[in-house]
Amino acid sequence: MKEKAKILDKDAIARIATRISHEIVEKNKGVENLCLIGIRNRGVYLAQRLAKCIKNIEGADIPTGALDITLYRDDLALASGQPLVRKTEIDFDINGKNLILVDDVLYTGRTVRAALDALIDFGRPKSISLAVLIDRGHRELPIRADYAGKNIPTSKDEAVEVRLQETEGVDEVVIVEKN
Repeated sequence: MKEKAKILDKDAIARIATRISHEIVEKNKGVENLCLIGIRNRGVYLAQRLAKCIKNIEGADIPTGALDITLYRDDLALASGQPLVRKTEIDFDINGKNLILVDDVLYTGRTVRAALDALIDFGRPKSISLAVLIDRGHRELPIRADYAGKNIPTSKDEAVEVRLQETEGVDEVVIVEKN
């Protein structure tokens, strides 16, 4: 894939994490009963960053977990080969909590739908909100982000790549042309 444009750099991603953290605290009137769950893979790292920002704002540790949605995907039957199932790590009770689901890119909405299905197997939160770094449009399901770092209109011939220090060794978001 050919890189077309760099949309966000390290500083911009850090500013977005800080802004979204403030929005989460404000909308939830503090951090009581708040927890963050990142969708594997990059959503987990973004959730951890938000938890760190919220701790800097409020001085409180926020329970943070990781959710693998592989077996909940609606395209699992279409995939060739054995799916790679990773570990879900939610070591706290989500019942009655205000849960923030975190992902890197919101596109069709199907990943979020799968995550919602998976979360219900763990309990019944009071509320579930969605925080994403990038909202690129092209929804196929009626799902929207409650907290979006940046809206990036894209064509279906493009892809948005989020590269994080934890996975690729650099913090940036780029648009690439699909082959």
